[in-house]
Amino acid sequence: MESVIKVSRLTKTFRELTAVNDLSFSVQKGDVYGFLGQNGAGKSTTIRMLLTLIQPSSGSIEVFGYDLKTHRKEILRNTGAVIERPDLYKYLTAYETLQLFAKMSAVKLNKQQFMDQLELVGLAHRAESKVRTFSQGMKQRLGIAVALVHNPELIILDEPTNGLDPQGIADMRNLILMLREKMKKTVLVSSHLLSEVEQIANRMIIIDKGKKLVEGTVTELFHPDDTVVYIETSDQVLCEQVIRNSSYAAKLMSVDVNGIELKLKKEEVPALTKWLVQQNISILGVHARHSLEDYFLKITTANQHVEPFKN
Repeated sequence: MESVIKVSRLTKTFRELTAVNDLSFSVQKGDVYGFLGQNGAGKSTTIRMLLTLIQPSSGSIEVFGYDLKTHRKEILRNTGAVIERPDLYKYLTAYETLQLFAKMSAVKLNKQQFMDQLELVGLAHRAESKVRTFSQGMKQRLGIAVALVHNPELIILDEPTNGLDPQGIADMRNLILMLREKMKKTVLVSSHLLSEVEQIANRMIIIDKGKKLVEGTVTELFHPDDTVVYIETSDQVLCEQVIRNSSYAAKLMSVDVNGIELKLKKEEVPALTKWLVQQNISILGVHARHSLEDYFLKITTANQHVEPFKN
């Protein structure tokens, strides 16, 4: 696979603070690459180095096969970014905003092309509305339209779902997937909303205190034995008794008034539910608790020995 970003032994220090510590990773062409870590883990510092907003203390960055130090202009011409909340002019309309940023990027687009950009992010119907009237989710989507105005190959999004409501988060998720699947963009997404990244990323890295903990595909990072299944039934006592008297007893983790937890492989879940029904257990719900967040908590807690991170 062709590497779009290749970071090697990247380090950034601010006096006594080491924000990024000997960090190496690569983003392949066509990836939605999840860049994960707790707040303060070094994600935003790394992204600012990728965008040449700050200089590394040591290490190297290659983008599109070029050294960022010597080919800055060429790389940035083919890169779009939204850093945290987009900095937009609130008294301009959405259409005027795209016109302004296109001019700043020396890009010439006609009216239909601007409208196509707004349609892409679901804002064509608000083209003549002032940005000050937009919700935070709409501003985030307009920020992505701005980042796409010069048709870059690489898109970098720093905490794109911060401050969004559930619908806004879902809209952003769908937009990121569209960037990869329909527009064939490579996307690096920094976030601490782990369950969201799990749904969109094909590859990811988890960092802590500026250091890499793990990197790989979703499949590589998760083992099927780590799946925790939570079962809700109309009779928890009977369900527990049936499970304890079966081969599933060794997989039983915990029981409370609301449900029963078992640890087993994903492929065993259908057989378990079918078997419980055959035992006359009325099942109200089956929920797989295994997620990127479980894995994240496991490795960051082990690394830090502190109170587990919570969203």
